[in-house]
Amino acid sequence: MDARARPAWPNGAECAVSLTFDDGMESQLSRAVPLMNRLGLRGTFYLNTPGDAWRERLEPWKAVVQAGHEAGNHTCSHYCGRSAMGRDFGLENITLEQMERDILECERRLGEVLGARPRSFCYPCYDHHVGEGAERQSYVPLVAKHFGCGRGKFNGTHHLNYPAVCDLAHVGSHACERMGGHELLGLCARAADQGAWTVLTFHGILEGHISVNEVDFRELCEHLARHPKRYWVAPVVEVAAFVRAWRGQAVKSNS
Repeated sequence: MDARARPAWPNGAECAVSLTFDDGMESQLSRAVPLMNRLGLRGTFYLNTPGDAWRERLEPWKAVVQAGHEAGNHTCSHYCGRSAMGRDFGLENITLEQMERDILECERRLGEVLGARPRSFCYPCYDHHVGEGAERQSYVPLVAKHFGCGRGKFNGTHHLNYPAVCDLAHVGSHACERMGGHELLGLCARAADQGAWTVLTFHGILEGHISVNEVDFRELCEHLARHPKRYWVAPVVEVAAFVRAWRGQAVKSNS
C-alpha cells in the first residue's frame, strides 16, 4: 500500500482529528467536556488511578463515558523518566514486568468503575522505555499486546499520522499547551490537506503549568464542529479501529 494512501474517512470527511486529554484534570470536566458535548464532539480522556481513592477519582467520569467520550488508560502510577520529573525514581528503575502490572491494574480499575470496553493507552510524559543504559527497553510492544492503540508524541521530524503506515501502538500527537487558536487550526488543516490523522494533546484548560487558553480551545472546537465534512472528530480508540479495518480491506483487495 502506498504510504500516502487515503481512506474514505467516515461522513465523507477529509481527515481524522482526535482531541486527547491527559491526567483527568478538573478543568477537563468543567470546561472541555461541557463545550465538546454542546458541539457534538467526542474525545479521549486518559485517566490515572493512583492510591486508595481511585474509585472516587473515577466517579465523575461515568457521565463523560456515557456521553460518548473514551476513557483511556494512563497507568496507575504515571511513571516518567527521572530527568523529566526531577525525581530519584522513575522509568529507569522499573522493569517491563512492573510496568505491565501497573498498566493492567489501571485497566482493572477503569473497567470496574467505567465498564469494560476497548480503550487506547497513553504513554505518561510521552516516555516509552523502562530501564537505563544497557538495560533500557521499549515498552511499546507491551502496549501493542494489550491495546489496539497507544498514543505518544511526534518527534522533531514527523507531524502527521498517515493511516497506511503509522504505528498504531505508538501514534504521534501534538503537545498543544500554550498554542494559540491559529496554531491549533493549522494542525487540523494540514491533516485535511494530506488526508491524514492528527492527534492533539491537552492537559489543563486554564489549569496548571502546561495549559491552553480557554478562548483558543473554544475556537478550535467551534471550527471543527462547523466543518464536519472536512474533519471526522472521534476518540483515538475509534479512529485506530477504523484504520485497522481499512488496512485489512486493502490487503484483501490486493490479494
